[in-house]
Amino acid sequence: MDLKTYQKESRKTAAYPDAGKNFIYPTLGLAGESGEVADKIKKVIRDKGGKLDKETIFEIEKELGDVLWYLSQLATELKLDLEKVAKTNLEKLFSRQKRGKIQGSGDNR
Repeated sequence: MDLKTYQKESRKTAAYPDAGKNFIYPTLGLAGESGEVADKIKKVIRDKGGKLDKETIFEIEKELGDVLWYLSQLATELKLDLEKVAKTNLEKLFSRQKRGKIQGSGDNR
């Protein structure tokens, strides 16, 4: 599935307050779901000696799906095309790589 299709289809399930004019809700959801991914990874380190098993990977996959959903809703709220967001990001990364600037900090390097 391409991102354009995902963004369009996932929007059909956007049932939150003022969907269509509420960028705050998906922003908070994105932060929350990202935290859930991080928490699962943290528990792999704490409880499983840093070793991933199939069950944990499956649970992380589900959380990443939730991250994708909120990312898509936020992009839609901001009238951004998720495919364009992805394309622009790759262009930025390849430019940094070409200039030897992958490492370091700052958005405009």
